[in-house]
Amino acid sequence: MEQLTPKEIVAELDKYIVGQDSAKRAVAVALRNRYRRSKLSEELREEVTPKNILMKGPTGVGKTEIARRLAKLVHAPFVKVEATKYTEVGYVGRDVESMIRDLVETSVHLVKEEKFEQVKSQANDIANKKIRDVMYAKSNLVKSEEPENYKEVLLKEIAEGKHDNEIIEMEVTEAPKSIEIMGAGSDANLTEMFSGLLPKRKKMRKLSVKNARKNIIAEESAKLIDNDSVNEEGIARAEQEGIIFIDEIDKIAIGSGKANGPDVSREGVQRDILPFVEGCTVSTKYGTIRTDFILFIAAGAFHVSKVEDLIPELQGRFPIRVELNNLTKDDFLKILTQPKNAITKQHIELLKVDNINLSFEKDALEEIAKIAELENESNENIGARRLYTILEALLEEVSFEACGQHPMTDVVVTKDFVKRVLAQTIKQYDLSKYII
Repeated sequence: MEQLTPKEIVAELDKYIVGQDSAKRAVAVALRNRYRRSKLSEELREEVTPKNILMKGPTGVGKTEIARRLAKLVHAPFVKVEATKYTEVGYVGRDVESMIRDLVETSVHLVKEEKFEQVKSQANDIANKKIRDVMYAKSNLVKSEEPENYKEVLLKEIAEGKHDNEIIEMEVTEAPKSIEIMGAGSDANLTEMFSGLLPKRKKMRKLSVKNARKNIIAEESAKLIDNDSVNEEGIARAEQEGIIFIDEIDKIAIGSGKANGPDVSREGVQRDILPFVEGCTVSTKYGTIRTDFILFIAAGAFHVSKVEDLIPELQGRFPIRVELNNLTKDDFLKILTQPKNAITKQHIELLKVDNINLSFEKDALEEIAKIAELENESNENIGARRLYTILEALLEEVSFEACGQHPMTDVVVTKDFVKRVLAQTIKQYDLSKYII
């Protein structure tokens, strides 16, 4: 785990997420506490469990993004699940235990990618030699006709990519087709386990040298790494560093005295989630995993229900509560300009492909931010996602007409341009102030 201080974690999150300082501070402290725990004695380490976090706030204000970026920051295994997809045993839906299996699957995949990267150079050398042998056999040169050091020269040229577009025929391993196990329902592990028992077939295929190299590297990398150690490390990393983000937890909350009809299932889901948050042992195809030290981050809008409507046992397992704020015009303006992946920067780069030099004037961005705030107030509040809707409508004509013309064409988005294109939307706001 990277040794970042809480301030450094918040600074990294600030590059992508605007505002929501209290939520950022909470997750930064939770992450740093994991590093602190790793430095304790083994006896004490067993006693220190993560303090799970409950985020309350409307959609589109950054709840998921904060959790996702946090995991990416330290290369921690991360899964996002929706509480509404789970159900009490006896109802239709996914088994709650599958969230743990998904986390382990993600963790093993993460470890495998890291191990592949370590042996990539070695696997690449093997691949180049195999391709060299295929091309050498294909050359049909008589020994006497061979240039001096022909094999070495050919290998060097292959390594330099000079033959990448040439087509060769070679034997490749086909992935076995997956099979559905009758009655397995949503248990992907059972289906995959039986699919893995099928024999792998090999067949001759014509491939470019570039694609052949990718196939061979994947095969050789798998041979060079120890799968048992990968699985063990994957389990350990999921246990100690895993993060599970449970979204829409408010949808399974019910008020007191309402536990009848379909609401029974909602409370049942909460009770099914509880053992995993409290800490238990789960069997997966890679081995058993303890959930005691997984960090759970739950989130919901809580428009209809309240946090207090969750069962007390579950509430107690999320001691850290943070409330995320509604986005204002100033927030929208920052979202349009400040993050490294700002939506305006994305549109600029996309249209640059078709030789359109797109730019936004400051007052145009302010107008877009104002419209986003008003639309969220007058319609459903969808947070920052409103900006995607507005910008797509704003740039629809420009995107449609762009066809890679030469030379580069300048398109400047001004305040008047925004008002003209979004005239109907602005008209609705102008009329709304006269309606009581």
